[in-house]
Amino acid sequence: MGEAVKEAVVFGAGKVGRGFLGQLFTESCYEVTFVDVDRELVEAINARGGYWLRLVDNEGTEELWIAPVRAIGGRDVDRAAAALSEAELAATAVGTRALLAIAPIFAQAIARRAEAGLESPLNIIICENLKDASTIFREMVRKALDSRYHPFLEQQVGLVMAVIGRMAPLIPPEVREQDPALMIAEPYKELPVSREGFVGPIPEIVGLRAEPHFEAWVARKLYLHNAAHAMLAYLGYLKDLTYGYEALHDPDVRPLLDRALDESLRGLVVKFGFQESELRAHVADIVRRLDNRALADTIFRLARDPLRKLGPEDRLVGAARLALKHRIVPAGLAWGIAGGLAYDDPRDPRAIKLQQFLATEGIESVLQSLCCLDPPAEKQLIELVLARYAALKRGAFRL
Repeated sequence: MGEAVKEAVVFGAGKVGRGFLGQLFTESCYEVTFVDVDRELVEAINARGGYWLRLVDNEGTEELWIAPVRAIGGRDVDRAAAALSEAELAATAVGTRALLAIAPIFAQAIARRAEAGLESPLNIIICENLKDASTIFREMVRKALDSRYHPFLEQQVGLVMAVIGRMAPLIPPEVREQDPALMIAEPYKELPVSREGFVGPIPEIVGLRAEPHFEAWVARKLYLHNAAHAMLAYLGYLKDLTYGYEALHDPDVRPLLDRALDESLRGLVVKFGFQESELRAHVADIVRRLDNRALADTIFRLARDPLRKLGPEDRLVGAARLALKHRIVPAGLAWGIAGGLAYDDPRDPRAIKLQQFLATEGIESVLQSLCCLDPPAEKQLIELVLARYAALKRGAFRL
């Protein structure tokens, strides 16, 4: 690891921030400042000036010391803005609901940069699971920023969408109790970002891939990687399994997963012009990574919040609609949608809410209101889901 000579500020020191960006940025000779509301975590990072990142897969374990790193409490707005005003690079990994809360900090930092006459751009990598997050966040910052500095925002600040592929499990409480800063993740090390989002030269970051036509890369992640997680989660839950890798090897679930990924893949090839051979190699790599037993990724984590994951453009319904639009029968994806509708884990408040919707409105109404399926245009998909939902309710994974 080279000597750190540049400053990067990362808002959010969770699975993406600490589990991925911290490694990439420090390996690229950045000193990283995390901004996070978790006081215990902030204190643990500052006490040592770094943290341990444990990379695990079926081949073994690698322990990495991530440094130089420091942390600022998320409520210390002045210190966070001061750090950001002097940084060469920034990132957000706070979750979509927290973007509005951090926008004023960015506005304050941008005003400081403008007042100081800084000519170097500030590029902000947006690592949030939200469509058009860069546009949405730019507007949030604009509203919090004095209009005098709006031209500076447009000319000197780049907001760059990213696709996060690295998987990281929930840290068990007993592990966090021993070391609040420890992070566990898989070794996967690729960060596709939108080439068009940058202002000025693209920074040299380990693992970063600046891609044109970024919509295609977002769709690839959502309709293959995320769709695979959802298929394993919802069908694995109905088989009373605990881990995603168990569902991967289940004789009922695996054929449905393979069929669903094939449907998504063919839809992506038609819409975005991906090379089919390259996409099939990518799917094979996803499946290999899903079999990471050391990661111990739970079905509960992969399945939670079905109301979001069954949205009209999200991983299952969106992929199925894309396939249907291009005359590909989404029979496998329909199993995943049906499984999501049947998901009723009492530990998940959003799952309980979904079941309440189904009880009061009925499944066909939910397919229209939640999934936004159009009965005339998408009748075939609706019928596929209804048949599979009825089968799953009987405990059958075949029609």
